[in-house]
Amino acid sequence: MNNISYKKGELFIENISVKNLAEKYGSPLYAYSKKALLESYKGIEASLKGLDFLICYSIKTCSNINIIRVLQKEGCGCDIVSGGELFRALAAGVRPDKIVYAGVGKSAEEIDYALKSGIFMFNCESLQEIELIDAGAKKNKKIAKVAIRVNPDVDAHTHAKITTGKKENKFGIDIDIAHEIYSKISKMKNLEAYGIHCHIGSQITEVEPFAKALGKVLKVISKLAESGINLKSINLGGGLGINYYPEKKPIDLKKYGALLKTVLKGTTLKLILEPGRFIAGNSGTLIAKALYTKETSVKKFLITDAAMNDLIRPSLYEAYHHILPVKQSKKTAVYDIVGPVCESGDFFAKDRKIGVVNAGE
Repeated sequence: MNNISYKKGELFIENISVKNLAEKYGSPLYAYSKKALLESYKGIEASLKGLDFLICYSIKTCSNINIIRVLQKEGCGCDIVSGGELFRALAAGVRPDKIVYAGVGKSAEEIDYALKSGIFMFNCESLQEIELIDAGAKKNKKIAKVAIRVNPDVDAHTHAKITTGKKENKFGIDIDIAHEIYSKISKMKNLEAYGIHCHIGSQITEVEPFAKALGKVLKVISKLAESGINLKSINLGGGLGINYYPEKKPIDLKKYGALLKTVLKGTTLKLILEPGRFIAGNSGTLIAKALYTKETSVKKFLITDAAMNDLIRPSLYEAYHHILPVKQSKKTAVYDIVGPVCESGDFFAKDRKIGVVNAGE
């Protein structure tokens, strides 16, 4: 995280003391750097200069309404997967025509809400869903813009639980039958086959998987054009990876942007991206208090007032999150850093070497 550092031995986010935040608001506490949020968003924006594009922040990443509000003021749209996320986006001031609705489980009520709200388009994941949107659009006397989320069968080389673009995953429609589904959409009076969508996974730090997916999707677009179905947009989803380890590097945005510009050169396709982690991930901190330190014959535990319900990724994915003591210490210790929830899966780190932390700090 670029905007967190020690000043005279005490941790600060931008120019705000973490210790003061905890004293004022209590803990556990989420605190975000607005500067980091905007730097990440504007970095993506700059890499796409010259393209016709729309960036839709993926609300599932972090649905804090103030974060959505900060981004919408910069012109950002939203990627949603539920009626609740649509409510938050609208409440934050996001223009409906900058909202794209994804997700495998849209209910009839949610589709109706989205149609009445006038969202930009739906990313569709099954034929039954497409038929339900068509019926909803007819009821509301609207023409709904839709894109098929195709599954390109590309391995993103990321964690198995966040890989979404392989044939065995629950997401999308098999790319091999996309033409057949688009043909059916073209016969539906209340739908417009506006675009095509794919999202191959999360935390991708190399551009090659995106290049493979893009190549396959463009072949579908070309084949559709031959049969008179001309799509107007291509949505590559999100997946841009960040640096969880201080020594690691995030995805190279210049390289990513150059790839998109090269491949899309000469087309009139509008590019839609749905980044979330890349924008919000390195802007956020979870501030916790050490309740107790506890030593057994084999382990030293640091027991905090934050738990897996505040940050589930370590328990769910064995994910690494960087942990810093608010008060800098020259002495170090190796801890299992855990929460108070009554199961062994409630941990933030195991055998983690950090500066010594005492109870109450």
